[in-house]
Amino acid sequence: MSRIRANLLLMLVALIWGSAFVAQSQGMAHVGPMAFTGVRFLIGALVVLPLMGLEWRSLRRQAKPLQRGDGVRIAGLGALLLLGAAMQQIGITSTSVTNAGFLTALYVPLVPVLSWLLLRQLPHWSVWPGALACLVGAYLLSGAQGLSISSGDLWIIASTLPWALHVLLIGRVADRMSAPFLVAGGQFAVCGVLALAWSLAYEPLSWAGLHSATWALAYTGVLSVGVAFTAQVVAQRYAHATDAAIVLSAETLFAAVFGYLLMGDRLDAVGLLGCGLIFVSMLGVQVLPLFSTRARAREPVHGTAMRRL
Repeated sequence: MSRIRANLLLMLVALIWGSAFVAQSQGMAHVGPMAFTGVRFLIGALVVLPLMGLEWRSLRRQAKPLQRGDGVRIAGLGALLLLGAAMQQIGITSTSVTNAGFLTALYVPLVPVLSWLLLRQLPHWSVWPGALACLVGAYLLSGAQGLSISSGDLWIIASTLPWALHVLLIGRVADRMSAPFLVAGGQFAVCGVLALAWSLAYEPLSWAGLHSATWALAYTGVLSVGVAFTAQVVAQRYAHATDAAIVLSAETLFAAVFGYLLMGDRLDAVGLLGCGLIFVSMLGVQVLPLFSTRARAREPVHGTAMRRL
């Protein structure tokens, strides 16, 4: 797969994720947040199951069986997925699709910050003003109606921490195992089982409610989870990390567009300013380091030329 095709695939992922906010919001009218999360991730696991089987047999033929620790890593990714998806789903019940889309994107500047704290990889200087701009933008967006942050906005903001940790770790696990489909499907299954178990214990669940939410569960389970999450893992094996982050950040814009077209979401000038700050900060965190990298790449050439003279 070429780099251009990988980026186009990531754009499709962003489109699916952005549109899925509408389905998640509408599905919540019939089932609880944990039930919705559990069912849609189990559907996603079933979508990936055939590919998991093929990959499993391929690893056995190559004499590269999975290790015991790999199961623990997949379970950890599934737990992070559960925390992020569940908090996001709870938040959507009391905030708009547009707010949910943009606030979820706060994980973009959070990833390099966590990389510095956990992996001791110092981020580019642009991360700090970018993170501050994101926080200001989130406040303006959440408080577009009277500058008061709703409980739904707080849930969405809280979900960005497990989302960021998941983004930070999934690439390392997938590279270690060389099994993207097993990683993807395994984490879906863990997330789905845990969420559904919680739902059965603490939420009212009925066949009538599931039937009423069928289209929303099918759309988010098959496309958002089974197709999009898996495609992300596959595409990022071929796309440059900076390209991937920029392309995936388009999810926020797609969420706003679909919220406007299908849900009647509207933002005033303050809310639009918040959206703009978040989007500009996301792009800045990814694009500004490129200029430093190019400058460093040119320095040795000039230095060598001077020494030769």
